[in-house]
Amino acid sequence: MSPELTQMFTYFLIFIALLFICGFYCILMSFNIVRILIGVEILIKAATLLIILAGYVCGRTALAQAIVITLVVIEIVFMVVAGGIALWAFRHNRTIDPRKLSTLKG
Repeated sequence: MSPELTQMFTYFLIFIALLFICGFYCILMSFNIVRILIGVEILIKAATLLIILAGYVCGRTALAQAIVITLVVIEIVFMVVAGGIALWAFRHNRTIDPRKLSTLKG
């Protein structure tokens, strides 16, 4: 592996690590359901980039692309369901603060 390629992979790994940190920070420090969903989206994008990078390093780009397409489909379904739950919570409680959702009764 050439030094330029190694340096490029290092930059990609640093960027992916920063995306993971931003996503976790957004999830842990937010009191808003929409911001939490954005944090989950950032985490999934970081995982997608990591899968693409791993596929390129191993020489199995086709497998990595297939996994990423599957991950994107699962991500879309998850975000639609989570967005529907957030909309339902807002309509019933007039707030999107997850701390106030613990008082729900079934």
